[in-house]
Amino acid sequence: MRGIIIVALSLTATGTQAMQPRGDAQIKAELGRGEEIEARIAGDLNGDGVDDIAYIVRGDDKRTLRVRLANKGKDFGRAPQGMLDLDAHPLGVAEMSVAKGVLVVKDLTGGTTATAATYRFRLDPEAGRMKLIGLDATMYSRTFAHDGSELSWNLLTGDIITSTLKLSGSGENASYQKTGLKRFRRPIRVYWMEDAPSGEDAFGAAAK
Repeated sequence: MRGIIIVALSLTATGTQAMQPRGDAQIKAELGRGEEIEARIAGDLNGDGVDDIAYIVRGDDKRTLRVRLANKGKDFGRAPQGMLDLDAHPLGVAEMSVAKGVLVVKDLTGGTTATAATYRFRLDPEAGRMKLIGLDATMYSRTFAHDGSELSWNLLTGDIITSTLKLSGSGENASYQKTGLKRFRRPIRVYWMEDAPSGEDAFGAAAK
């Protein structure tokens, strides 16, 4: 009976190893002291039919989004295809997804006044780098202490939509009403992943 139990445990351990996402061993081996993987997503970012990986490394005072492409379907390149320094102290774990080659990252940062940002990145095949193609940002008071602002920026077309979140009511009845919707266009600009503005900085960057 004891031998059967040992065999069963061995099979369970083997199954667990087999289920470990591809690339995790490489990522973890490169983590520095005090660093950990906050979030991870796999998806095809370069259209070769093989899953690439995007992940966020979080340390005590640094937090970085990184992207690695699969190397001939076997492992991942040593140098990240893109990196972005994020706010080191977010208000929760970032959410990531991949759809039709686009990496979407949702991050909530700030304090009483918070900024919810949604980044959209796509690989530029000629440059071999991840490029920011869309950025949405919402700045608001978590305690309904002041008005807020919204921004949706399409960096492929230069189209921008902004609006004001007008504070309505107070106490338990406080809420935001969207007003002052504006649509305009700015010259198309290229932001590589490492240069992408934060959600807070997006309002000023889009106005230039």
